[in-house]
Amino acid sequence: MTEIGRALTVEAFAKVNRDLRVLGKRRDGYHEIDTIFQTIDLTDRIDFQERKDGRLVLTIEGADLSAGDDNLVLQAARALKARFGGASGADIHLSKRIPIGGGLGGGSSNAAAALRGLSGLWNLSATDADLHLLAAEIGSDVPFFLIGGRARGTGRGEILEAMPDKPEEWLVLAFPPFFLSTAAVYGLFSAPALTDSAAQTNLRGSGSGGGSDRNDLEPAAESLRGELRRLRLALLDHGATSARLSGSGSTVFGVFGDAKSAQRAFEGLAGLRKEVMATMTIVTTVSKVAFARRAMPSARAQRG
Repeated sequence: MTEIGRALTVEAFAKVNRDLRVLGKRRDGYHEIDTIFQTIDLTDRIDFQERKDGRLVLTIEGADLSAGDDNLVLQAARALKARFGGASGADIHLSKRIPIGGGLGGGSSNAAAALRGLSGLWNLSATDADLHLLAAEIGSDVPFFLIGGRARGTGRGEILEAMPDKPEEWLVLAFPPFFLSTAAVYGLFSAPALTDSAAQTNLRGSGSGGGSDRNDLEPAAESLRGELRRLRLALLDHGATSARLSGSGSTVFGVFGDAKSAQRAFEGLAGLRKEVMATMTIVTTVSKVAFARRAMPSARAQRG
C-alpha cells in the first residue's frame, strides 16, 4: 500500500489579454509580442497528495483532456523534480472550469499552479527566480501565472513587468462552442520577419477601456469565425467600454465598470447567446494582492 503524505490545494486563475500587439516573427519561429495580461476570477483547482513511492499520477475531471506526458501539469512536475531532485511523488487531481482552447491561459495557469503547489508539497528550496526560469521553459504564458494581477509581457510573453492594478472591473466572457488553432490564427496574421530595428510599442497606458486597447490577432480570428465579431460588437452595443478577443481566441470579453451593467448586458445577449450556442459568464478582475493570497498553496484534509 502506498504511503500517503502531505496534501495541498492550489487555485489556478484564468487571464485575458487587455491588449496584444504582434511585433513580428522571430528567428526561433516564435512571435515577438507586447501584451497586457490581467488575471480574472475564473479558476481551476488542483489537489496535490504526496506519494512516498516517487510516482507522479494525474487525474482530471470537468474536461476531456489528456492526462499523459503532453499535459503541462505533468511537464511542470517533472521539470521541477528534475531540477531539485527529491524522492517524493504526487497524486495530482485537476478540476477544470477554465475552457480549453479559449485563449484564457488555462493550461499555462495549471502548469504554474503545479510549480507552486509541488514546491510547497515537497518543501523544495526553489526561489521565485528558479520557478520563473522553469516556467519560461514550459510555455510562454506560464511565468505570468506566478505573479498574477496586471502585467506587461514582452518577448514571447515571458518577459514580465508588473503593472499597477486598475480598479476592479466586471467582464462578460463569451465562450463559443469551438476553439481556434493558435497556429492558424498567426498564419492568417502573416507577421513580418522581425528585424533588429523593429519598432517597439509602449502599452503602459493601454487596456484602460474606452476602446484604447487592441488585439492584432482579432481580424485574423474573426475571418475564420464570423461569430466572434458578432459577439464582440454585440458586447459593445450592450454597454461594454471595451470588447476584445483574448489571446488568439476563441473567448471574447466585454469590460464593464459595475456589476449591474454587466448583468444587464448578460441578460440582453440571451438571444445571441442561444443563436451562436455560446456560453457566457460574468467575472471580475483579480488584483495582484488578491492573487498572491488566493494562489498560495493551502493545506487540506488528507485522503486515506
